[in-house]
Amino acid sequence: MGFIDLLKKAFMEGYATSSITLQTVLMCIGCAVLIAIYIYFIYKIINRNAFYNKGFNISLVIIAVITAAIILTIQSNIVVSLGMVGALSIVRFRTAIKDPMDLAFLFWSISAGIICGAGFAGIAVVASLFVTLLIVLFSSSFKAASTLMLVVNADSHKREDEIMKAVMEFCKYSRTRARNVSKNGLNIAIEVKTNKPSELIDKLIKMDFVTDASLVENDSEIL
Repeated sequence: MGFIDLLKKAFMEGYATSSITLQTVLMCIGCAVLIAIYIYFIYKIINRNAFYNKGFNISLVIIAVITAAIILTIQSNIVVSLGMVGALSIVRFRTAIKDPMDLAFLFWSISAGIICGAGFAGIAVVASLFVTLLIVLFSSSFKAASTLMLVVNADSHKREDEIMKAVMEFCKYSRTRARNVSKNGLNIAIEVKTNKPSELIDKLIKMDFVTDASLVENDSEIL
């Protein structure tokens, strides 16, 4: 079987009715690697987490390749396939996925591996392009604005109105999340959206009754 025939089977015909040779394995794994690398770079570009998790991104590539190898093996031998199904049924993953987009990329990686392993890499390529298009479309058209958490400490709990007046001067959006009042003063946490964080902090810190003020990145979003 020539290279063109192998390429055709790897992209459109599938391996179920053909013998699994070394060339077939290399073609299958090669297609899975290329698509997995593509997923790697897309995740790196659109990642919205406060801290980019490179280990998770690398695992997407590895998962796609391993899945492709498993599907390829299952097709080659019915006895091996039954044993592998039994073995995989007892595997349990306890790592929590906090970001729904991470879960989507994980499923994308697994699906790409399954499709490449079955010998339909062309479908994996088309599906990956459509997934990328949807990600770009929804990320750009319906992107939510990230917020910051403003924490202010004052020596008097009667000065909250003045603090909020300064906040409204520099912020498009503000919402009080926590308020701690004591005899010694006031501690208030406000969720804000501002394009002038430095000016806001300068304004607050110049107030005689404000002891300290800080802005912390917040993972929540507003529409």
